[in-house]
Amino acid sequence: MQGSIRAIGLSAVIALSLGALAGCSGSDTGAGDGGKDDGKGSVYYLSFKPESDAIWQQVAKDYKEETGTEVKVVTAASGTYEQTLKSEVAKSDAPTLFQINGPVGYQAWKEYTADLKDTELYGHLLDKTMAITDGDGVYGIPYVVEGYGIIYNQAIMDKYFALDGAKAATMDEVNSFDKLKAVVEDMQAKKADLGIDGVFASTSLAPGEEWRWGTHLANLPVFYEYRDNKVTDMDKLTFKYSDNFKNIFDLYLKNSTVEPALSGAKTVTDSMAEFALGKAAMVQNGNWGWGQIADVEGNTVTPENVKFLPIYTGVDGEEKQGIASGTENFFAINAKASEADQKASIDFINWLYTSDKGKGYVTNELGFIAPFDTFAEGETPKDPLAQEVLRYMGNKDLYNVTWNFTTFPSQTFKEEFNQALAQYATGAMQWDAVKTLFVDEWAAEKAG
Repeated sequence: MQGSIRAIGLSAVIALSLGALAGCSGSDTGAGDGGKDDGKGSVYYLSFKPESDAIWQQVAKDYKEETGTEVKVVTAASGTYEQTLKSEVAKSDAPTLFQINGPVGYQAWKEYTADLKDTELYGHLLDKTMAITDGDGVYGIPYVVEGYGIIYNQAIMDKYFALDGAKAATMDEVNSFDKLKAVVEDMQAKKADLGIDGVFASTSLAPGEEWRWGTHLANLPVFYEYRDNKVTDMDKLTFKYSDNFKNIFDLYLKNSTVEPALSGAKTVTDSMAEFALGKAAMVQNGNWGWGQIADVEGNTVTPENVKFLPIYTGVDGEEKQGIASGTENFFAINAKASEADQKASIDFINWLYTSDKGKGYVTNELGFIAPFDTFAEGETPKDPLAQEVLRYMGNKDLYNVTWNFTTFPSQTFKEEFNQALAQYATGAMQWDAVKTLFVDEWAAEKAG
C-alpha cells in the first residue's frame, strides 16, 4: 500500500485511531487444551460482521484448496460478538483467531492474546502506533481502516437544489449543523416533491441495532471533550457536548421516514434498504454499508451518486471537520491455542494481506482499506464509499475525527446508553436523564 494510500498520508491519519474483528479454528486438539501441538494445525476464525460471512466462507474454502489448511469460519450474530466469544473460548475447540476492538477490548482478553511483534504481518503495518501494545509486546494488529459519516444520494440532493427556495445550491455549502438543519427541514417539508418518505432513513433503535448511535454518533462528543482536554482517554466525562449530540439525533428522528416512536422496531437493514430504494436521501453509516445498498433488490442508487458528508453537530469550527476515520478491528491470536494452530492462524492472516489472491479478497470482496505496505498503488477498494473515505483522508484542509469509541468503558455501558436513547426517542425519558446516565455509568465503569 505504499502507492496511493501512502501518498495521501494514510499512516499519519490512521495513527490517531483504532478498531475491531473476529477469529476461528478447527483443530481436533482444540485451542483450549493447554497449548498441545497437533502437527499441521488449523484455523478457527470467529467473525464479527454478519454481512461479510459469505465472503469469509469462500476465503476459507480457497485457502484450504491452496494450502491444505483447514479454516473454519463462524460468524456471531449482530450485537452478540463478545457474548459469543466468551462462550466459544470456553470450549475445547476454541477460536484461534478472533477480534479485539481496541485498548478496552485488549484488557478484557489479554489472557488470550499472543504476542505478534515478530510476525511478518506486523512488520508490514504502515503505522506501528496503530497496533495494540503492552510493554514490548504487540497483541492486536489492525486489519482495516474505515470511515463513517452521513451517506447521501447526490441525485436526490440535486433534485432538491433545483427547487425554488432551496436553502443551498450545492453540497459544498452544507458545512455546518445550522446549514444542514436548514436544508434537511426544508427537504422534509417538500418530501412529496422529492419523491421520498423522509430525508433520513429510519433511526434503528431495535435491541442490538443501536450501535450507530450509542457508539458511532456518541464518538463525536467524546472526541471533542478529549480534544479539549488534550487526552486520549478519561476516567470521568462531563458529556460537555451532549447538546451537540442531541442536535443531530433529534434531526435524525424528526426528519425521518418513520415517526420517532416507531424507531424502536427498526433495524440497520431496514434503514439501509430505505436509502437503497430511494425512500430517503441520507443515512448515517460507514463505508462498509455500500454492500447493504448495492445488494438490495430494486436498488435505485447508482455508485456515482453515493457520497459522504461529515456528521455536523454545531461545534465551533466544524466547517473544517472531516468524517470519522480509523479502526476498531484488530486481529488477535489465541495464546491458549496449540503452537501449531497459532502458527496456522498467523500464516492465514499473512496470506490474506501479502498474497495476490488474499489481497484480491481484501480489496475487491471485503472492500477493506488495508493499512499495510504490501498494497501497491491501485490496490484499493473501488466501491464509492471506500473512495470517499480516501478522499476525506487525503484532504489536508480538514481534521480527522478519530475513533475514540474504542475507549468506551464496556459493551454494557453502550447497551445502557442505547436503551436510554430508545426511551428518549419515544418520549419515555427526558434528555437530562440520558445525559446523567451517560456521565454516571461512564465513571462507574471506568472505576472498575
